Amino acid sequence: MISKEKILASAKKTILSESESIAKLVTLLNDDFSSAAQLIFQSKGRLVVTGIGKSAIIAQKMVATFNSTGTPSMFLHASEAIHGDLGMVQPNDVVICISKSGNSPEIKVLVPLLKRFGNTLIGMTANLTSFLGKESDLVLNAYVDHESCPNNLAPTNSTTAQLVLGDALAVCLMEMREFTSTDFAKYHPGGALGKKLLLRVTDMLDRTHKPMVNHTSSVKDVIVEISEKRLGVTAVMENGKLAGIVTDGDIRRMLNKTETISGLTAQDIMTKNPKTVQLEAMVIDAFNVMEDFSITQLVVFDKEEYVGILHIHDILKEGII
Repeated sequence: MISKEKILASAKKTILSESESIAKLVTLLNDDFSSAAQLIFQSKGRLVVTGIGKSAIIAQKMVATFNSTGTPSMFLHASEAIHGDLGMVQPNDVVICISKSGNSPEIKVLVPLLKRFGNTLIGMTANLTSFLGKESDLVLNAYVDHESCPNNLAPTNSTTAQLVLGDALAVCLMEMREFTSTDFAKYHPGGALGKKLLLRVTDMLDRTHKPMVNHTSSVKDVIVEISEKRLGVTAVMENGKLAGIVTDGDIRRMLNKTETISGLTAQDIMTKNPKTVQLEAMVIDAFNVMEDFSITQLVVFDKEEYVGILHIHDILKEGII
């Protein structure tokens, strides 16, 4: 059995080998990369990314990244392309073809067909003198010295290099499109990320539980209101305006200071000038206020009208944080 030390040494060797290959890509970037980015940015069609074998898997990941960052893209498997799927490619589409060797049989069949259709072809290969390297209109150099595989066979460093070049291209296009977090949210409406970027206080506020007492209400009434609404807090109103809030913590502190609650009212124990948030505010901004002031509730207003309480538990339930 191989020792744990040898296993860790092998893992570290692989990671270092791949990171060195990625670092060398910087020296291989040239005007073809810039021209490719400009071409894709100016294209009236889609970006079609194709490949065979492990390169096809990298192509699928690249398509997912491009689509989610504002560049309409489509994956085309090289072997399926020559058996009918080539009909997916439209006249204005730009094609990226990925192949380490650049001489795969499927690539040699596909490339002439694409050029016959008149599509601009961007090759991504580790072999600039290959069939793909010579036939492409632009070439992205994905050369690596070797694979991390002990036999120098299994695609490791080479597929990582392809992936990184794809990411670099996607980021450049994001910057060219001035793609913002708001744009990103449009393509990621689901999950924690989408909620973080899109969800507003109004989307999650429960207006059916709006705890509220008058400033002259007895402490008993205050406790009842807090208990019934189950938010750990109640707003204290005076002449229709917010005068303060009473929280569970305020109740506990009061009980530690006094022997009797007889005669005490909400205004005697309330916290004045509580933190508030507007109904249309982003939930993530409301959470940041809670975090900055180490509080768990915010009083919610619709302009000048008190409409409810936002509790940190509501935010956590949504999985935003």
